[in-house]
Formats: sequence, C-alpha cells, structure tokens
Amino acid sequence: MTKVIGVRFRTAGKIYFFSPGKYEIKKGDHVIVETARGVEYGTVVAAPREVEDDEVIKPLKTVLRTASTKDDEQERTNREKEKEAFKICLEKIRKHNLEMKLIDAEYTFDNNKILFYFTADGRIDFRELVKDLAAVFKTRIELRQIGVRDETKIIGGYGICGRPLCCHSYLSDFVPVSIKMAKEQSLSLNPTKISGVCGRLMCCLKNEEDVYEELNRKMPGVGDFCRAKDGLEGEVSSVNILRQMVKILVDVDDEKEVHEYKLEELEFIKKKQKKKNNNGKKNSQEDEEMKELEALEKIEKQEGKSKLGDN
Repeated sequence: MTKVIGVRFRTAGKIYFFSPGKYEIKKGDHVIVETARGVEYGTVVAAPREVEDDEVIKPLKTVLRTASTKDDEQERTNREKEKEAFKICLEKIRKHNLEMKLIDAEYTFDNNKILFYFTADGRIDFRELVKDLAAVFKTRIELRQIGVRDETKIIGGYGICGRPLCCHSYLSDFVPVSIKMAKEQSLSLNPTKISGVCGRLMCCLKNEEDVYEELNRKMPGVGDFCRAKDGLEGEVSSVNILRQMVKILVDVDDEKEVHEYKLEELEFIKKKQKKKNNNGKKNSQEDEEMKELEALEKIEKQEGKSKLGDN
C-alpha cells in the first residue's frame, strides 16, 4: 500500500497525486511540489489515503515541503504580477492585430515561465508576439490555445441551476456528453436548454446518466400499449421516470380517461409504431434543433477530453 494526497493547481483543474513523505498534511493545506513545469504551489484537495501499489502511476513524486508563510506570500505576489502580465499581453495582441482572445495569464511558482491561455477560431502565428513578450518579461513565454470548455473552467460562473459551474468547482476532467443522455432524462432537445454557458452540451447531463438508464430500462415509452391489473388497457400518454409512474389513456364507458399507475401494476402489450407526418419529415423547427445538437455532439467528439495542465 502507498499513501498519496491529491493536489490541484490554480489553472490546471485536474487532480495530481503525490506522496506526502514525512509531512503531516490535511485537506486544504498548501504544498510545494515538483512537476514537469518546475516547482509548483498547489492546494491539497484530497486528504492522505492508502491505495494499492498497482494503482499508483509511476514515478510518484514526494511533496518537497508544506507551504511556508514566505511561500504563501510568493504565491500572492505571483497573482498580482499576473494581472499586469495580462494587461501587457492584451496590448501586444492588439499591436500585432491577432484574432485571438486572451483568457488568463499564469506565472509558474518559481517565475521560470509565464503561460498565456487564449482561444481562437483557427491556428494563430504568434511568433512575433512571443518575441515581444519575452523582451518585456525576460523569462520563458508559453502561449497555449485552449477550447471553450477550458475557458469556462478558468473563468467560472453560474449555471442555469443557480449553482457554481461544475467544471470550475469540482470536475477535474471533462467527460464526453451526448444527445442520448438528454433523451434518457426526457429533457427538451432545444439546444439553448441543454447547453452550458460555454455553448457545449452541459457536463451535468452525465451526472445521473447511469440512474436514468437503469430506470428507463423498465419503463414503457410514450405511445406504447399496456394493460393494468384492473383490466384496463390503453396507450401510454406520459411517464414519470423518477417516480416510476405511468399515465395511460383508456376507454371507460365510451369516453377517454387518463389513469395513472405504478410501473409494477402494468403489463406491456406492444410497442408503438413510429409515425411520419404527411411529407415524411420532421417538423422544421425540430429538425433544425436536432441538426444543431448533432453539430455540438460532433464538436464534443473532436475536442475530446481537454487538458489544461502538463503537471
């Protein structure tokens, strides 16, 4: 067994694991560690725990030290310097008339490098920009192009639920999201209702996917025909997935009535036949919405899992 702690860095949202070594470390502490980018200042987000040796990604580096008062001050100083670096970079971008949107500036803890994160529609030739920045800051410069999800992760904000964005508050990696997840949860397929502030399908669609898949496996679909224990049978008009309740349109004394039943009170008769409208096509608005969603899903697959850090 090996003891590890989970550490997160300011811009790189992913959690990285280190050995606590001789130090007594708890969640919320700040630590100094060595990464591929050099010496870094990170926050402990996962308290020390024992894991199987074969679960540890080698080599597992050891924490250099817990952050001292001097280290905390250095980190605060870096954050202030980043604000000035951001302003200067914006000026240089305008000077070179580059079609790019600057998102953030980040100093490595040891000031060995400054990273500038930006978004752009295509490839940007920023060689002259890098030369200008290097002349100003007298250190290594890295410009890193990121996606819109990464931009939202860095900036943060609030979702339509009123809570802080998942990607900014706790998600360490982006997960693939699909239209199928929205369908499983009986959500509106209107792109504006199931897209996040980044313009991509909402990450939270993944949160309850497994639960909805399991519940839906047992449920009839709208339009299917079922028979209830009381002998009445009819077409399913609506379903409540979470409550596992089904409403059926039945004939009672030559009148149509809607009766609600628990799932276990029903017996499946037959599945509905898919219908087409007169011209055999979907409603034009629905068709446009589906095209937009499919385009978003395609972008999701192309972008894949985004990684901000190279720690």
